[in-house]
Amino acid sequence: MKSVLLWALLSLVWIDGFVAPPARAQGVDDLVFEHGRVVDGAGAPAFKADVAVRNGRIAAVGQLSEERKSKARRRIEASGLVVAPGFIDLLGQSEYNAMVDRRAASKITQGITTEITGEGASIAPLNARMVADGAATWKRYGLTPTWTNLAGYFAYFAKSPPTINLGTFVGLGGVRDLIIGQQDRRATVAELAAMEHQVARAMEEGALGVSTALQYVPDMYNSTEEIIAMARVAARYGGVYFTHQRSEEDRIDSSLDEVFRISKEAGIPANIWHLKTANRPNWGRMPKVLERLEAARSQGIDVAANQYPWPAASNGLDACLPPWIREGGRDALLKRLRDPALRARAKQDMDDAKASWENQWWGAGGAPGVLLASVLNPALKRYEGKTIEQIGKLQEKDPKDALLDLVVEDQAGSSCITFIMREDDVVAALKHRLVAFCTDSGAAAEDGIFSEEKSHPRAWASTARILGSYVRDQRLLPLEEAIRKMTSLAAARAQLRDRGLVKEGLAADLVAFDPLTVRDVATFADPLHYSVGIPYVAVNGQLVVDNNKITAARPGRILYGPGTRGHASRRNRGE
Repeated sequence: MKSVLLWALLSLVWIDGFVAPPARAQGVDDLVFEHGRVVDGAGAPAFKADVAVRNGRIAAVGQLSEERKSKARRRIEASGLVVAPGFIDLLGQSEYNAMVDRRAASKITQGITTEITGEGASIAPLNARMVADGAATWKRYGLTPTWTNLAGYFAYFAKSPPTINLGTFVGLGGVRDLIIGQQDRRATVAELAAMEHQVARAMEEGALGVSTALQYVPDMYNSTEEIIAMARVAARYGGVYFTHQRSEEDRIDSSLDEVFRISKEAGIPANIWHLKTANRPNWGRMPKVLERLEAARSQGIDVAANQYPWPAASNGLDACLPPWIREGGRDALLKRLRDPALRARAKQDMDDAKASWENQWWGAGGAPGVLLASVLNPALKRYEGKTIEQIGKLQEKDPKDALLDLVVEDQAGSSCITFIMREDDVVAALKHRLVAFCTDSGAAAEDGIFSEEKSHPRAWASTARILGSYVRDQRLLPLEEAIRKMTSLAAARAQLRDRGLVKEGLAADLVAFDPLTVRDVATFADPLHYSVGIPYVAVNGQLVVDNNKITAARPGRILYGPGTRGHASRRNRGE
């Protein structure tokens, strides 16, 4: 009896230094990681084991016989490495980038194998006007959308897949733009019905749920009641709700109230994207925000969050401007910025410390705290990587005029980095059990078209920063917990039921990294560097990073949502 209990203990309670039981099943494996230290993604202690892969799935986890390993098509000696599930980026933003450069290089080199995307304005639905609005971007990168709905995008993806898997939400800002445009008004009864129809269609085509980005035009014009109505449609299909909430600054408490209300009244799980307490007056508030998440869950509201591990945000440079000047879209914005009286009004509003909008210009401390990350206009490239204060001095202009001129000259195509957070708030969220992981950035590369512009270092090094700086060097949280937050927790929040664990039968998205050398190299001033210490990455059983080199494999799949009509076998697996 004692021997039986001991065997059960060794089988179920994984302790680092012990070995897993012998793996069952025989046959020819495509890939074997042998002698690795497995961190399975569930939060359990690490254990020593071999991991076998066959036909895109994890075939065995345990002690493989030498005979079985000798027959494998590829053996990787993983002693000294941690073998973990592929990391899941809960806000990846690569739905377009990965079609332009299918390597998704900055993601796979930090161990990211799956992206969830579609923040507020998803890759579809689209109409001719919306495609025309993005003409400058499409021209710059050489890919104009040929699709108008998610089904069309998914078909395009399948014909030329990238390295990574991708699942997307249908963005309610995009749905609003499709039906109403970019005007600040409530939807009519007929328009709301049309928006609900678009949500239903997207859910049946494979969306994971609905999303909002309530700081941006036109999504900010969606009322709470309109969001609830559309979220109820997604909930009927089993979807979830992810949000860039309405305020991350002074009104964060009322913003949280809105998130909780939407979740409760729509009957839908909710997730807060890139959780932060932004702007100096709000620094130090993160513990209270986390307490509110816990309290909401104790009341039966299914809510959680995710974050990127950096104290600076990034978005469009025009987001530094008040909403009234952005209403109506790019052309309306540029026309207003050419009007001296409206320019003067916008500049005055930018210095309003008590603005009713999310004033990231003021929150970053003005010109010194806003860094120009990327531009579309080649004539402006010399300003990338410089703060607005530095650009103003170079141009001998008031910094606010320099910013407004950049928006005009780049046709509102510039992105910026804003230093609006404090490190202790970032760490508080990082350590919390309900906060998963995201990069909030599209894929880039050290070469090719995306190397011609700068970006936030979070695009290149978020996982490595967590594993190297926060786990190994600062010991702020255990390795097993950090990996749980980047894998199984993320999978659970996005309802990806066959990923996020090193477990027999699940998809073989795997990463092997060196816990002693993994680290971030990208910086705000010099971001275009891949992370180091992550030599092997497999997606659906195929190596996309092999001994630190990006391979030719492009095994990425679409991960379909729970409402996908007529494609039950596809759901959460792809094809």
